Amino acid sequence: MKQEQEEHILSYLEQQRAEKLAEMGSYLRHLREEQALTLEEVAARTKVQPRLLNAIEEGRLEPLPEPIYIKGFIQRYADALGLNGAEFASVFPTAVGSQSKRSWRGWSTPQLKPVHLYLFYILLVIGAVAGLSRLIEHSPAPVSNVAAGKLSAPKSPTSRPSPKANKPKPEGVEVASTAPTAPVPKPGEAVRVEVEVKEESWVRVKADGKTEFEGTLKKGDKRAWTAKEELVVRSGNAGGLLVALNQEEAKPMGDLGQPKTVTFKPSDR
Repeated sequence: MKQEQEEHILSYLEQQRAEKLAEMGSYLRHLREEQALTLEEVAARTKVQPRLLNAIEEGRLEPLPEPIYIKGFIQRYADALGLNGAEFASVFPTAVGSQSKRSWRGWSTPQLKPVHLYLFYILLVIGAVAGLSRLIEHSPAPVSNVAAGKLSAPKSPTSRPSPKANKPKPEGVEVASTAPTAPVPKPGEAVRVEVEVKEESWVRVKADGKTEFEGTLKKGDKRAWTAKEELVVRSGNAGGLLVALNQEEAKPMGDLGQPKTVTFKPSDR
């Protein structure tokens, strides 16, 4: 029941984003045409691709990345046309359900919103906090600590061998000591993906249709997820992630600054 309510809320927010994008995009197009500017000229000012600016003007969410990035594009577009970009873009709903109380059209008329919209936002925030708590509670312990039968901090990568050991360790042993310590797939979990963050990026991970993680990963973060049949990873900055499937060599997920969705299945091994 709770999952159905959350899905209903997300669907409602998606509809609100589409309606607000269509309204704001139409207004931006009107201002651009009044100033006799082409999409290419605006793209040169904002560093946003013309196809994305066109999607904003036409109110199409499909070609655009995640809401937080759409909001940034709208802000740049508005700035390029001489508006207060931050104030204009503040009314666009993002993933956390935050929306400004000020109207962007006319700047003087307050925008009216139904009371139940705020209730949906509150429920969404509560759900996000609960999901984060579950994620922390179920975060897997490092393999080395589980094998020892206790939880303890992983060894520092700068630790040295005991003076009593006269034999030099092979290079493979040293490399293994600094490798990610997330557990290998359990029986029945056929897909395992490890992610190392090189540049900050928004990431959403779904395992067998269930959302396991959604949020921003910082540079240097290392995460791993497993699934039985299918694991879907979406990133707002695909070039900032190094992705390894089933402990194979890690590769960039895509191009820097570009959103991308990749689906991993057992057949990809």
